[in-house]
Amino acid sequence: MTDSPSKISRFWNELKRRRVIHVVMVYASAAFVIIELVNNLSEPLNLPPRLATIVVIILAVGFPLAVILGWIYDLTPDGIERTKHADKTDGTEPGIVPNAWKIATYISFAVIAGLIALNIARGSSKLQAGDIESLVILPFENFTGDEELANMVSGMHSLLIGDMGRISGLRVIGRTSSMIYRKAEMTASEIAKELNVDAVVEGTVMCLADTICMQLRLVKASGEEEQLWIGDYSEDKSQFLNMYNRVTKQIADEVRIELTDRERKILEKDRAADRDVIDAYIQSFSYWGDLSKQALDQAEEYLAVAIQKDPEWAPLYGAMAILWGARLQMGQVDNDFGRKKLYENLEMAIRLDPDFTDSQFITAVIAIWTDWDWDRGEKELLQSLAVNPNHVLSRMYYAHLLMILQRMDEAMIQARLALELDPADPLVLALYSVILKGSGQHQAVLETLEKALTLDPGHSFTRGQLGRAYYNLGRYGDDLKIVEGYLSQVLGEGNVPDLVTLYGQYGRQVAYEEVSRLRDLCAKQSDVGPITLSRSYYRIGAYTKAIDELEKAYAMHDPNLPYIGTGTRYEALHDSARFLAILDNMGLPHPVSR
Repeated sequence: MTDSPSKISRFWNELKRRRVIHVVMVYASAAFVIIELVNNLSEPLNLPPRLATIVVIILAVGFPLAVILGWIYDLTPDGIERTKHADKTDGTEPGIVPNAWKIATYISFAVIAGLIALNIARGSSKLQAGDIESLVILPFENFTGDEELANMVSGMHSLLIGDMGRISGLRVIGRTSSMIYRKAEMTASEIAKELNVDAVVEGTVMCLADTICMQLRLVKASGEEEQLWIGDYSEDKSQFLNMYNRVTKQIADEVRIELTDRERKILEKDRAADRDVIDAYIQSFSYWGDLSKQALDQAEEYLAVAIQKDPEWAPLYGAMAILWGARLQMGQVDNDFGRKKLYENLEMAIRLDPDFTDSQFITAVIAIWTDWDWDRGEKELLQSLAVNPNHVLSRMYYAHLLMILQRMDEAMIQARLALELDPADPLVLALYSVILKGSGQHQAVLETLEKALTLDPGHSFTRGQLGRAYYNLGRYGDDLKIVEGYLSQVLGEGNVPDLVTLYGQYGRQVAYEEVSRLRDLCAKQSDVGPITLSRSYYRIGAYTKAIDELEKAYAMHDPNLPYIGTGTRYEALHDSARFLAILDNMGLPHPVSR
């Protein structure tokens, strides 16, 4: 035991004499620098992801080799020479090149200490889970050189928003709100601040033929702007949706969001399809617009062409089912026919793909507005939001259901969450105004609708709500001007008197009696629903006729009938036995006084 310290001491001295300690320090410093360079240059230079691992393995294998060579050889003024055995030295060799080794060693110490300090300082600023919980995907730049591909590029943008919205741990701003920044000369940080998000995804499409070439960038926009990730893709168009699956997973990984088992399953599903089918599918998503008949007709044309080409691809039927649901809700088709078409496409989509992600949303729309099955509707909407918490319409329609069920406080919470997801979408704003109307906030209703119309002056659903907002605020002249325009379209301008002048001369009652008479004429010439006629009768105090029309709407299963008990729509009828019987037959609670 007494010999051990001396042996260790002699070994240590021999390591120093042979300058192995110096070699270790210099090697460690150089390795540290190399690893840091590879890590920091991987993203900017788009280096292979496994390169850093390969470099570490090579340096680890080289370390013992460097130690062995340091033991055997020495650096002298005459070059590299084999180190003499200790017994053959006169004790002067260690001082032959002390300055070179000392300088190298000191520099190595300084470099290692500096890099450690830098990593410690930078470590606190590295992205942590929870740092990025929301983002906006900005409109893609079309660098193909072909302006005719603009609609395709727009469709690609919409699809990525839908795909990424399925990540439950991430709030993704809706398409319409992101589109307003298409030509905005603003920085990522400025856009993020306006939308109250943590990060921005920027995309550029370079080619769009049989092959799709694009680059996507993730930029941290809260605090100091910083590019977190960049991805370059060149994929056959048939693999386009599978590429989006990979993009979604990569961005989720980059922002430290843990995917659920269901999300992983969905993102691992193969979505390859024929190039022409993908082409038509993407095009259809660029035509949804304001849910006008023209826009939906155009979208259907593309989907029909794609289905003819590939009748076994589930996403096509899913999109078609959503389209028919929109037509039903907007009153563009006969209820029975529209419902039949919706069910046909939904059943086909689920048969081809049991994990079709929009099935719950579509089923909920049917359950609530055509079947009046409130429990099933709520269950399906909650499941839809569990699959995709960023599904704007699922959340907004859930708010409408809660309002219909007289759960107004819950409705306001869900409506505000929906508005946060797409604050610049005219449709979302108009649907939000319906919730505000249900809570009696009529001035806020008008302000919301006016904001929607500044974004899209021709938005049909918004304009339809505007007259009612004027009426509820007592601005009858403004409402009558809108009503006069509608009636003139149906009956002809020469057959409709100046309703605003009539109101000015004889008052509200006479003006709206004339409106009621004209609407009766419209009902004989066009498809005017009983809800519209009922509202006209109610406004002039013809309550019996108003309830007659509501009972007709009940017999027809009118999708707008569930709203009759909300807000002040039919406040004067809340004590009517016939009115309350309609609500009872629908399984709805009686109106709550607010």
